[in-house]
Amino acid sequence: MFLKAFQPRRLLWVFVALATGVAVAQTKPRIDKAADLPRFSYKIDGKVEDLVRSPERFAPFAAAVRRDTESVLAGYDTADGATRRGLINLLATLDYLDGRYDSAMTRVAEFRALQDKPSDKLIAGLRLQAMAAAAKSSGPSGDAYRRAVAETIQRELAPLPYAVIENDIKGAKANAELIGEALVLGQVREVMQPIVDRSGSLSSDFAPGVASARFALTAFLPLKQTLVDTYGSYLAAHQAQKADIWAARDVTLQPAQTRGPVAIGVWDSGVETSLYSSQLVREKGQPAVIAFDKYSRPTTGELMPLPAAQQGRVAEMMSRTKGFSDLRSNIDSKEASEVKRYLSGLTPDQYKPAVEELGMAGDYSHGTHVAGISLAGNPAARLVVGRIEFGYTLKPDPCPSRELAERDAAASQAYVDFFKREHVRVVNMSWGGSVGDFESDLEKCGIGKTADERKALARQYFEIQTSSLTRAFSSAPEILFVTAAGNSNNDASFIESVPSGITLPNLITVGAVDSAGEEASFTSYGPTVKVHANGYQVESYLPGGSRVPLSGTSMASPQVANLAGKLLAVNPKLTPTELIRIIVDTADRSADGRRNLVNPKKAIAAATAA
Repeated sequence: MFLKAFQPRRLLWVFVALATGVAVAQTKPRIDKAADLPRFSYKIDGKVEDLVRSPERFAPFAAAVRRDTESVLAGYDTADGATRRGLINLLATLDYLDGRYDSAMTRVAEFRALQDKPSDKLIAGLRLQAMAAAAKSSGPSGDAYRRAVAETIQRELAPLPYAVIENDIKGAKANAELIGEALVLGQVREVMQPIVDRSGSLSSDFAPGVASARFALTAFLPLKQTLVDTYGSYLAAHQAQKADIWAARDVTLQPAQTRGPVAIGVWDSGVETSLYSSQLVREKGQPAVIAFDKYSRPTTGELMPLPAAQQGRVAEMMSRTKGFSDLRSNIDSKEASEVKRYLSGLTPDQYKPAVEELGMAGDYSHGTHVAGISLAGNPAARLVVGRIEFGYTLKPDPCPSRELAERDAAASQAYVDFFKREHVRVVNMSWGGSVGDFESDLEKCGIGKTADERKALARQYFEIQTSSLTRAFSSAPEILFVTAAGNSNNDASFIESVPSGITLPNLITVGAVDSAGEEASFTSYGPTVKVHANGYQVESYLPGGSRVPLSGTSMASPQVANLAGKLLAVNPKLTPTELIRIIVDTADRSADGRRNLVNPKKAIAAATAA
């Protein structure tokens, strides 16, 4: 199944933002979707790791990537800002690695000028800017270089509004704390090398990762302690508590305010229902659950089955989930310290099992956390579970196929039919996928001889999945489907993300902001994203009963599902179209027009009066 849980950001993979940029042309083909971008292929002999480590081997590879990146910028009219930013950032990274420091700084300025989000407008590319300036004046290594990097970052951050950039600086510090050689080279060894062993080449989907790995290994990793100290000093000097706009907007319903139970479906990775025992829809005395495994075959169980090796380690896995969350918030907890030690100290042979277990832990806990947000403060809410099983292995399992796509399609309808049978009124979906995910998985699996063949297969499988989801949602006009925008910082419509890019009268897509209403750096956006809710450090349950704050659009979407459930609790006659209208119309538009912040208090007042 190509669909992925929208997990809280996995910080270990957010080391280097890559991309490209530049140029103009007379009659440029228009790029309206990410899938329309040209594909390139790069022949690689031997070990990808040797290519990353060797400047002599890397140079011709980098020249080819630069040539193709510049050709896209020069030869195509790409309306999507994220794509242009990505291309320019890739070129800036290659400039730095080539010793073209003035060019790298020029591209960083161009990259930053194209940003839309408030924080990105201020600090996007700051680290690379500081490194290029320091390398130009002092050379790319040594004490003077490290001091110059720190001084530039400190100087640039000093006049900026802390409330706007706080979350990104915390994330940058956490990334620096986690980085280690095994993490830098893990994707190279475990994902890229098997592709090269099968085909002798890497596509333009994976080639930028080679540049990213070289940059991280030769430039970022040697600066690890400098960056940790610099970001840490900045955060220590700014201890102001960020404003919380949500406490004043939130509503906890009292039983007397409700007019009957409201069934809420959590279509996710499964839920430990014992944590919500008083708020369950039951069938024959048992919690109402429908489940399909990762092969889209019917199965049982409210939580995904764990391999034998992990069955006795759930507490440890949940502790690491908390550690990631604490790192994100710059909380110096024992769990955060353990995660830093564990990941930064991995050996090469530990990378694959460690990363796959982290993915497994995220999937295992995801639905339980989402359920708690969906039900909170609503005594009328009753939970129905639709368990979907996500793959977490570095090599996709299962690999994409037409047979799997057709089983996925049938399963999508079965979930919706189950929700209809259980009289569900609201369904939350904090997951998604795109046509690009199919293409990437096909290459990882060695399916398709060329990039064009993979592109065609990906389109075929994606259309089966998209059509089936659209039909399934349309078959239940009485249900409001609420979905997360995604955590890729992209236009959900441009990358063709589903379900967040689908437009239907009973579907609403939700973006994420933080406690002060500032746009989350990770949140996707676009024309289908109608409202924003708090998706930063939102507290809820994990399996086992601990309460942990997590971040992601996965946490923002159930805030809106929760609100819809409350609206129905006070006014059961509302239709999905009316629910969307009330939620959108009572939200507060930000001054920059990018955010439409839900306002539960105003929405419930409007629903009560309707």
